[in-house]
Amino acid sequence: MSRGLGWVAVGLALLGVLLGGVYVLSRPHQPGAIQASLSVSQVLGGDTTGFARALRPRALSFPRDHGPHPEYRTEWWYYTGNVQTADGRHFGFQLTFFRSALAPQVAARESAWATAQVYMAHLALTDVETGRFYAFERFSRAALGLAGAQAQPFAVWVEDWSARAQTGLPVRLRAGQGEIGLDLQLHSAKPVVLHGDRGLSQKGPEAGNASYYYSLTRMPTRGTLRIADETFEVSGTSWLDREWSTSVLGEEYRGWDWFGLQLSDGSELMFFRLRRVDGQPDGFSSGTLVRANGETPTGTVHAAGGAIRPAGGSRFRPSGSRSSCGRMWPTRNCPFPSAIGRGRWRSGDRPTANPCMATAMLS
Repeated sequence: MSRGLGWVAVGLALLGVLLGGVYVLSRPHQPGAIQASLSVSQVLGGDTTGFARALRPRALSFPRDHGPHPEYRTEWWYYTGNVQTADGRHFGFQLTFFRSALAPQVAARESAWATAQVYMAHLALTDVETGRFYAFERFSRAALGLAGAQAQPFAVWVEDWSARAQTGLPVRLRAGQGEIGLDLQLHSAKPVVLHGDRGLSQKGPEAGNASYYYSLTRMPTRGTLRIADETFEVSGTSWLDREWSTSVLGEEYRGWDWFGLQLSDGSELMFFRLRRVDGQPDGFSSGTLVRANGETPTGTVHAAGGAIRPAGGSRFRPSGSRSSCGRMWPTRNCPFPSAIGRGRWRSGDRPTANPCMATAMLS
């Protein structure tokens, strides 16, 4: 499971983006140009003075908590999905929004540009038939309507990329740049899933190194995709991941790997593996199994002996991979060194815009 938050970056698919290490914000090199970078530890650790922290479970309320939590330093809305046309042409997409607070409060300034909040967004599309992968990003400040988020009516946006709903659902995703665009409507076939301890996802031994984390793990999706001068009517299934926090990672961590799997029996599996600086496995790695009826078994999901083991449930093992769009994807019947260990995994071979969102089968 690999969740990248780049910048902050997180994915359903992968997030290799976020959790990999250092996300570099740069322009083509020019003499004297300033090169800026943000590491995962900078964004998800560091000075927490003045910010709220995720110290204990809290009662989450919707649609209120679909909106922003500016008292916390970092937050994201992470939409990914698998869709296809009526004749079976398959696509994967990602539209994600990240909020990062520069300071606990806005400094007193007369300028209309003044803000303590900065937003970043990622847009990505995989066209499996052609093997093309498209990706774009944007940054803007939460001032003058350039970027922002609100609970009612729900909206999060960076310029003209947006996710909007009158309440919480259905949500409409709209974004486009260059050769690609999307206009999708997402419903939900299951209730909100709270991860960890009633939504408090602990990511280390220190108090406060945690996030509030919930998901909508199976979202029937319909709409259109655009690639160049072609428009495709599509339908499929999406996934929303929501987290907010102030200090997720301690100094002993580099980030984490994350997977979100939608299984063929109607269940879903989320798992993240914390990535330690010393390379050792970490006991705070965890996950959630969501049954087809929306229930989540008591206990967490653990990695042991190369298998993902939901408490009291099935076990999942990596089995193989294939190359597609320049990436290696989970598939069947070949050796596959997974992020969790070695073993056998039975999964579909349909990649999405992020490699960790996969269609899979229970083994």
